Amino acid sequence: MTKLFLSLHVLAALVAVGPVTVAASMFPATLRRALGDPSDGDARTTLRTLHRICRVYAAVGIAVPLSGLATAGSLGIMGDGWLIASIVLTTAAVAVLAVLILPAQDLALAGTAGSAPPASTEPAPARIAMLTGVFNLLWATVTVLMIIRPGSTTGA
Repeated sequence: MTKLFLSLHVLAALVAVGPVTVAASMFPATLRRALGDPSDGDARTTLRTLHRICRVYAAVGIAVPLSGLATAGSLGIMGDGWLIASIVLTTAAVAVLAVLILPAQDLALAGTAGSAPPASTEPAPARIAMLTGVFNLLWATVTVLMIIRPGSTTGA
């Protein structure tokens, strides 16, 4: 059963987290293009598509920690430090995405459609890029922890 849980965990991470990291990373540059040329309908369409990818795959991404917890439970490693650190970092990544990135993308989309609040409340592309970088760094760190598992005694 452990191999099934681990396979599902890795597949969920590849299928769910990968698209979010790519789409969120592309969003700021496309936002700059849309803000630079308000008549660029392609940029606005691309922004909407990138935001939708982020939202949909973020929802699908719940499978990553769930399958990860199932894997850890079947291996009996729930108390390992590297796993606890991974859980904390995963929680932080989810919070950055759900509380900071997705709402900032919502505001930015509204700003490109002309229905936004005053410009001072619109998130700058640089801020969204920074938040996305933090999100990506958190996931990269979790990935490294999953691979090197410092102090692991599972032998796997």
